[in-house]
Amino acid sequence: MRILLTNDDGINAPGLKALEKIAWDLAGASGEVWVVAPAFEQSGVAHCISYTHPMMISKMGNHRFAAEGSPADCVMAALGHVMPERPDLVLSGVNRGNNSAENALYSGTLGGAMEAALQGLPAVALSQYLGPENFHIDNPFEASEMHGAAVLEKLVRADPGQQGSYRLFYNVNFPPVPAAGVKGTKVAVQGAREGMRFGVEPHSSPSGRQFLWVKGGDQRAKATEGSDAAVNLDGYISVTPMRADLTAHDALVGLREIES
Repeated sequence: MRILLTNDDGINAPGLKALEKIAWDLAGASGEVWVVAPAFEQSGVAHCISYTHPMMISKMGNHRFAAEGSPADCVMAALGHVMPERPDLVLSGVNRGNNSAENALYSGTLGGAMEAALQGLPAVALSQYLGPENFHIDNPFEASEMHGAAVLEKLVRADPGQQGSYRLFYNVNFPPVPAAGVKGTKVAVQGAREGMRFGVEPHSSPSGRQFLWVKGGDQRAKATEGSDAAVNLDGYISVTPMRADLTAHDALVGLREIES
């Protein structure tokens, strides 16, 4: 199996090292693992692409490249320039922190997987929820490293392939517990945490100029029952199938009355 890896935390991120271990377990001795990842952290860029300016790309080692762009840029760079053949699978992550619930909408990790799906490739975004039980252990990515390959093997077998205009991709979040504390895997919808909103916090520089830091809310706030964030906080790995189709299909019928 030929696997392409990217992320949004940057090419030197510890989560990418965890993903490489997962990918090699999946690819096997005769497989290939390629890395095209951002040269610098790109958290929160979602599906952003560098449409108005070029990006520099540098070879960092065998099958390893750093691009000065977003995760979606990195996928396009891999497919259009770096790799001689298309990959069989694209993996994005492992993100430091969860991309459950509303976080999914901001996530560069998901942006990389979404771009791969738009290019017609099977893709999975992987993220490691952090909390009191795993934040300070020697390896905060222990749960994803230990359980990642098994989850991906099942997903690869279950994936139906291209169906319709927008291909499925998958959002996988590992719970905020050590590997031994993982209870299992659940397929879950994207949830919403109660009262969770992103916002800004102002700060002044020594020169008096004002700057705004973007900040999130409580990642352990109660979430929609049975949703990704809820099962993660209960100790389960969540698997959420997604498409890049943003249509609110449930609202179509009610809007027919405005047609003319």
